[in-house]
Amino acid sequence: MFAALAIFAIVCYLLASGLLAWPLFDSRSTAPIKLARPALVIATLAVLAHAAWLLAAHRGALDLHFFAALSLVACVVSALTLVVNLTRPVMALGVIVFPLSALLLLIDSFFAPATMPIAMDWHIKLHVTVALLAFSVLSIAAAMAILLAIQEKALRHRHIGPWLSALPPLTLTESLLFRLIGAGFALLTIALLTGILFVNNLFGQHLVHKTVLSIIAWLVFGALLYGRWKHGWRGRSAVNLTLIGMSVLVLAFFGSKFVLEVILHRAVD
Repeated sequence: MFAALAIFAIVCYLLASGLLAWPLFDSRSTAPIKLARPALVIATLAVLAHAAWLLAAHRGALDLHFFAALSLVACVVSALTLVVNLTRPVMALGVIVFPLSALLLLIDSFFAPATMPIAMDWHIKLHVTVALLAFSVLSIAAAMAILLAIQEKALRHRHIGPWLSALPPLTLTESLLFRLIGAGFALLTIALLTGILFVNNLFGQHLVHKTVLSIIAWLVFGALLYGRWKHGWRGRSAVNLTLIGMSVLVLAFFGSKFVLEVILHRAVD
């Protein structure tokens, strides 16, 4: 049953991303909205099946081992992508997010070693949940930054194709980018505060790299928001800082887990 749920979710993710991608590359497609609606319904089924698989396979607990955590983040990012598309249709966002979610679910369900969730008190669960939400929102912001960079480059070089016309206007993409960064920055701030309040020895040997890198990412995103407010930063500066901040956050969340669990094959909290 677990395998059936995972396969169903993977197929739905890939089908949804294919439907969303079709208008971006088919110059004869004249009704992208007609394809987007069923695609988002199918993606919703994928997210529900993905969430059900996570609950069943990981016993309804937060499993923060490397592949399990990646799969969980992928599910949350996909769910948030659906929410974003309800208010600001950005089909290309699903084209990026849904295949990646399918890949991470495939690895976690069929190739990753079995793991046991680590028992956590409620306040640690609160801290971890907020941190995962912050990471997920900022991940979508990073995907938006990539779309923004592609749009700007295409317009600069006058490479106008069907995929460009299917994307939202550049100003809308940029506005959505900064809204996501603002929301992610607020969540990351709460995550750091709850870490200070609830996590023992936050700068201990096993946590110092996560803490320091998370603070650096927080400073990068904070500087970007300040620059946007004070100096009107946009375009390449916004894209570069977003991707730098997200890269640091990826190292903070998953860098040590990758080294210890995947390369050294050691268990890590």
